[in-house]
Amino acid sequence: MVNQLYFWAATAVYAVVIFYLAWLGYKKTRSNADYMLAGRNVHPVILGLSYGATFISTSAIVGFGGYAAKLGMGIIWLVMLNISVGVLIAFIVFGKPTRRIGKRLGALTFPDLLGKVYKSNFMQYVTGLIIIVGMPLYSSAVLIGGGRFIEEVLDVPYLWAIIGLTAITAAYVVFGGLVAVMYTDALQGSLMIFGMSAIMIFTLSAVGGFDGFQSLTDMSHLVPAGLASTGMTGWTSFPELGSATWYTLVTTVIMGVGIGVLAQPQLAVRFMTAKDGKSLNRAIPVGAIFILITTGVAYTMGALTNVYFYNNFGKISTQMTGNIDNIVPLFIDTAMPEWLVVMFVLVLLAAAMSTMSSLFHVMGTAAGHDIWVHVRRARFFPSRMRGSDEDASKLRVNKIGTFVMIAASLGLAFIMPGDIIARATAMFMGLCAAAFLPAYTVAVFVKNPSRLGAIASLLTGSIVWAVWTVFVHKAESSVLRLSEILTGSPSVLDFPWTVVDSLFIALPLSIAALIIGTMIERRRSSAPAEA
Repeated sequence: MVNQLYFWAATAVYAVVIFYLAWLGYKKTRSNADYMLAGRNVHPVILGLSYGATFISTSAIVGFGGYAAKLGMGIIWLVMLNISVGVLIAFIVFGKPTRRIGKRLGALTFPDLLGKVYKSNFMQYVTGLIIIVGMPLYSSAVLIGGGRFIEEVLDVPYLWAIIGLTAITAAYVVFGGLVAVMYTDALQGSLMIFGMSAIMIFTLSAVGGFDGFQSLTDMSHLVPAGLASTGMTGWTSFPELGSATWYTLVTTVIMGVGIGVLAQPQLAVRFMTAKDGKSLNRAIPVGAIFILITTGVAYTMGALTNVYFYNNFGKISTQMTGNIDNIVPLFIDTAMPEWLVVMFVLVLLAAAMSTMSSLFHVMGTAAGHDIWVHVRRARFFPSRMRGSDEDASKLRVNKIGTFVMIAASLGLAFIMPGDIIARATAMFMGLCAAAFLPAYTVAVFVKNPSRLGAIASLLTGSIVWAVWTVFVHKAESSVLRLSEILTGSPSVLDFPWTVVDSLFIALPLSIAALIIGTMIERRRSSAPAEA
């Protein structure tokens, strides 16, 4: 158990700095555009750190670290995808056109961008609706990761841990907007780089240096029978090709998260905060280094926990605790010196708050700007409820929307099951890729994109993803239990479909719907000319 005095002293200093940065953000938030896009003039270093800190959360450190402890170092491939796809392709290929088009159209949010490109309120509404329905999965997972760690290390009741995390984050998000979010992200990102670097050094020390990797290799005979029967061969080797564990690791964890990052609304909106293309270029190395250090350490540490626990307790990581979300917290609390435990708690707080703040902000602006501000204009609303189009009124609505979505995320965190952090993260990223990626790609690269194709892609991707998640993919369907209630079975299909992630079915069909819809629209538009 960490010394409470050390922790609360360090936390007090951390909180003072955080709220000072939040106050600066509040002072610089003079308009609705400032609240939503930080004035479109963010420094490249702050942009890179904010992007990385938003990208990497407690789900990566605690959730996927726990997955690495269970399934081994094959998850390191996700680090490569995170850097190559999540940073290089995202910034170079998608970032510049997103910033340019967003500025030209005056778009303030990701749904707003799609709506204006396709000249479709429907696109904006549905995109916003998917965000406010699906994103609480991710924000709750991040909140759970921070809460479980505080519970394990500080012996603080889980209830109070997540309430405290939520309250602190909500305070500066609601009042300071994206300026405050990105300022605090930069500080939290810097803390995460330093803390995770220290963690890697002490982890290697705890397992005998680099010899720990050989020890991990030699432990292959300790793979639990249940995992061995599903294709796991060891913690330093890849699962058997085509096995259930292979499908889980590749389709859900590596590819699901690696591809899904390209259409994350909370990341795409970062591109629209840059002053120009040069600022985006200068942010790339900052973001890449950040992700290399944080995720690389988290996944390596997760796998090596097996060596530490076996050498000291005669048990592998999953035998030490029944919940994989508790493996990393238990390892840190057991193996690290007290000062580093305190630092890691702050790193986890930083990881949780940096991601949560961005998610809360995106959900809030989706609810306020993309849905309510437009829907309230409908005729069936009484005039007293419609409000005004003045900037101050819009700003107030966005703050209210943010508060409501924060409350929804907190409520969901209370009822979500164990071992959910990594799974919920992969679920949301898969949903974003299936629903948004085809239409988003066309929006930033095609001069006259098809509205019908975009709508068809959006609806097909989201619906197919939802149906496959509820009725086929066993990792989720067995928890949701709707398939079992309606059909008598947790999955309506047999292996290997039960372990194929929803993204791999929904995304190809979403692309096909985009192509078909575009062809139909083009044919319709050419028919009068031919006549």
